[in-house]
Amino acid sequence: MPAHDPAAAAPESTGARVGRIAGTWFPLVVLAAGALAVLVPAPFTWLGAWVNPLLMVIMLGMGMTLRGSDFGIVARKPFALVIGILAQFIIMPLTGFALVTVLDLDPAIAVGVILVAAAPGGTASNVMVFLAKGDTALSVAMTTVSTLVAPVITPLLVLWLAGSYLPVDPVGLFVSIVQIVIVPIVVGLLLRRFLPRFVERIVEWMPLVSVIGITLVVLAVVSGSAATILASGLAILGIVVVLNGVGLALGYVAARAVGLEEPARRAVSVEVGMQNSGLAAGLARTHFTPEAAVPAAIFSVWHNVSGSLLASFWSRRPPKGAAPAERADAAAS
Repeated sequence: MPAHDPAAAAPESTGARVGRIAGTWFPLVVLAAGALAVLVPAPFTWLGAWVNPLLMVIMLGMGMTLRGSDFGIVARKPFALVIGILAQFIIMPLTGFALVTVLDLDPAIAVGVILVAAAPGGTASNVMVFLAKGDTALSVAMTTVSTLVAPVITPLLVLWLAGSYLPVDPVGLFVSIVQIVIVPIVVGLLLRRFLPRFVERIVEWMPLVSVIGITLVVLAVVSGSAATILASGLAILGIVVVLNGVGLALGYVAARAVGLEEPARRAVSVEVGMQNSGLAAGLARTHFTPEAAVPAAIFSVWHNVSGSLLASFWSRRPPKGAAPAERADAAAS
């Protein structure tokens, strides 16, 4: 970008600044919310009825932030996107199933682990990939595509892997995911298409809205399962840490094995390891039991901590596999 470009010197807007600050402190906010909900659950249990509406607001924000260029990577880097999506829906579900099988978990907790593992990528991953100097465009595309195909793939995976633990209603899961995820995203896209000026005024505030929404979801889910978390939280935390760690590690390994460049490897790693745990928690509470939401509640706290740590590590190590122009494009996304 030329040095005299006026856009380069434009001051950061209030909404953008608030959103950036919210994204920076997001992991600590979620961690504090989780701890507070465990220690003092009573004031937050009423939020349980609002989990799905809160998720819909978050997905609405995602829809309003999407642009046509976000889908351009499908044409530019179809191989990287396909590898990322396959890794997303193979590595995590099979790892989750292996963990619950080996450890012989309580059926509700086992279903909860598989739900988290079979969920699409989480939107917070895009921020982590950006901070990690990864391929941000690939990250956004992976999150979007995995979310759009989740209504079909997630119920089928849960039916296949968790059907022996508790009865699974794949049609009900499909309908819930469409209601919670697809409808709000489509509404967001339509708002951006037909009311662009309105969307441009509010879209810069959506990171803050997402942070508040996810924090409230964590408060709701953790407070509703506080007794279970206090009784067996360390064991479930261990499972969650392993599931997340395997996803991060094998996502990177898979991307490297097929020859993707370093920025893409980082994007695939983070996308595979970070799940839409809020969606998993909402589905668990709607279709199974509050106990089934515990793994998602703990995962929602932990993966933001681990993602931030990994992003911090990579941020100090510029990727060697990308051309300077590509790095600049990723930083500007």
